[in-house]
Amino acid sequence: MTDKLKLTEAEWRERLSPEQYQILRQHGTERAFTGKYEANKATGVYMCAGCGAPLFASDTKYNSGSGWPSYTAPLEGDAVDEIRDVSLGMVRTEVRCAKCDGHLGHVFPDGPGPGGLRYCINSASLDFEPKD
Repeated sequence: MTDKLKLTEAEWRERLSPEQYQILRQHGTERAFTGKYEANKATGVYMCAGCGAPLFASDTKYNSGSGWPSYTAPLEGDAVDEIRDVSLGMVRTEVRCAKCDGHLGHVFPDGPGPGGLRYCINSASLDFEPKD
């Protein structure tokens, strides 16, 4: 993705709910098992709540038991950016929306399938479009 969405902090605050702003723009995290998509089993596409970019397909979502929606892979290879995160005294890989740089969650090397990845994503950073 080459065209980044750039908004001022005031524009982000106007566009997002306080919880979405805290997660997407301030790199926050919702409490485990509280997100609206953690148990969602509907078929469709999960999109960035900040900019609407398609991020994850429902057929890659699985129950990791972590308390957050988990996916084995992004919808497209360039849908998300992965950034080294050394906050909180540990080394992790942060996942951001490639279009707006919104914080989505983290990716861990303990997932199922051939890729072995678990994209652990905050529900508040997502919108869901069910398949017709």
